[in-house]
Amino acid sequence: MHDDQVDVTTQVVATLIQEQFPQWSGKAIRLVASTGTVNAVFRIGNDLSARFPLRLTDAAEALAVLEREARASAELAQLSRFPAPEPVALGKPGAGYPMPWAVQTWLPGTVAFDADPGGSDAFAEDLAAFIAALREAETRGRHFSGEGRGGVLAHHDDWMAKCFEESDGLLDVGRLRQVWSRFRKLPRTGADDVMSHGDLIPGNVLVAGDRLSGVLDTGGFGPADPALDLVGAWHLLQPGPREVLRRTLGCDDLEWERGKAWAFQQAMGVVWYYVETNPTMSRMGRRTLDRILEPME
Repeated sequence: MHDDQVDVTTQVVATLIQEQFPQWSGKAIRLVASTGTVNAVFRIGNDLSARFPLRLTDAAEALAVLEREARASAELAQLSRFPAPEPVALGKPGAGYPMPWAVQTWLPGTVAFDADPGGSDAFAEDLAAFIAALREAETRGRHFSGEGRGGVLAHHDDWMAKCFEESDGLLDVGRLRQVWSRFRKLPRTGADDVMSHGDLIPGNVLVAGDRLSGVLDTGGFGPADPALDLVGAWHLLQPGPREVLRRTLGCDDLEWERGKAWAFQQAMGVVWYYVETNPTMSRMGRRTLDRILEPME
């Protein structure tokens, strides 16, 4: 998926576990089929999973990221009534793999890519309850870090310009440029950040019987624009349940539009970037854009 990708094999994982965590060396190791774009995931026995960063980076920098993600994941797991992975250990480079890696608890369930809950009002209510619980958490004086989504929409202009250029021939770029020209000007409803998951896409939520059964990829938990987690309204929900989410959270028009703008920014990036290497993600981006554009027809 990436030019600088580092591939990991089951044998490499087995060797790393034997050398660094011999207490788990007798457990079966299985590569987890995933649409994830940041880590390769391996299941260790029935209760653990190991995440290996895919993109080559300096080992010290990668360790700092994994440590930060572990703290964030542990904090979110304590706040959420829905299960979330908890950090267990950090591994070191070895066996030909050049970066540190992370071990966390394994959660049972089916990702929303494989069991689409988009038509379920009950799922929308669950998602709203999850978002509300994070919003109520103490920021402890923390503010948006400036990295990724969740700050000022217009700060993404350069990235969006690249997305429009790369999407020529894939999407109606002229129309999408007009949409962004409106979205980028949307002001914040207030200055205060709230705690947010930051990436509520189908691959990061688990479903059981059309209900939310767990939340994955929680390492990005942190302070951000209150509208950021509303991306899930368009990545995950059809119109009826989307309105259930909005009504349950009590979103005003401006906050709702900013949530739509963040979903638009994310979707524009995944359509072209993963069109050949991760078709599931690319299709998700197209579906999200269709959902955003449909009321504008």
